[in-house]
Order: sequence, then C-alpha cells, then structure tokens
Amino acid sequence: MSAIILLLLGLGGMAAGYFVYSRFIASRIYRLDPDFRTPAHEFEDGVDFVPTNRYVLWGHHFTSVAGAAPIVGPAIAVIWGWLPAFLWVVFGTIFFAGVHDSGALWASVRNRAKSVGALTGEVVGSRARTVFMIVIFLVLLMVNAVFGVVIA
Repeated sequence: MSAIILLLLGLGGMAAGYFVYSRFIASRIYRLDPDFRTPAHEFEDGVDFVPTNRYVLWGHHFTSVAGAAPIVGPAIAVIWGWLPAFLWVVFGTIFFAGVHDSGALWASVRNRAKSVGALTGEVVGSRARTVFMIVIFLVLLMVNAVFGVVIA
C-alpha cells in the first residue's frame, strides 16, 4: 500500500513540476520565445545540425541526463532510508536537474549552439575557458569513479 502512495505522490510532484514550475521557469526566468529560430534550423547541414521531432529530442536528452546522478543519488540516499531517496528523486529532479539542464540548453541555443566551455571563453576570457574545461574534465573523472564504486 505504501508503494502506491509513494507512486502517486511522486507522479503528483512530477506533474506539478512540469505543469507549474517548468512553465514559470520558461516564461519568467528564461523568457523562452516559441518563434525563436534554433541552431538546428539556422545552420542545418544534415550532419551536425538536424531539426528533429521533439519526442526524439526529448529521448536523446533523457538518455544523456540519466547517467550517474539519478542512479548514484538515490543509492546513497537509501543509506538513510526511503524518505531521503524519494525526496532526492522527486524534488532533486524538479528543482535542480531540470533547471540546470534547461539553463545549459538555453545558454547554448541562444549562443549559436556553443558548448558551455566555449561560451565561458567568450563571456569571461580564454584563461577562464581553460580552467573551466580542466574542471569539467576532473569532475567527469570523479563522477565516473564514484559511479564505478557505487555499481561495484
């Protein structure tokens, strides 16, 4: 019985996050324009820039995001019981992962599909770009190491 209640609460939280919070973020924070011409349309070349169906795009984004964080976070949170794991998954997904990913995509799309590292070089400077790229590399190494330890 408690699993059904958790499922309903989780689905309710996700629905509220999608229908209320994400629309607030999109309209008030990022001020998304539905008529904006994306780099996939602007630079369409059939190889790197290809407009696609939004459901295919969502699938690609979901598989990119579903890496270490959604697996490692709850695995670690379970040490303290099911409630922290449940809260981590529902609220972490809504308030942290979704906003972070939307912000990274928004910055990339608004700046001619540049990566965050390339964007840092333009906004802050070449030294900051170099430091940022080194930090990204080291963080990815740490994520892979922790992922390996948790899975093992």
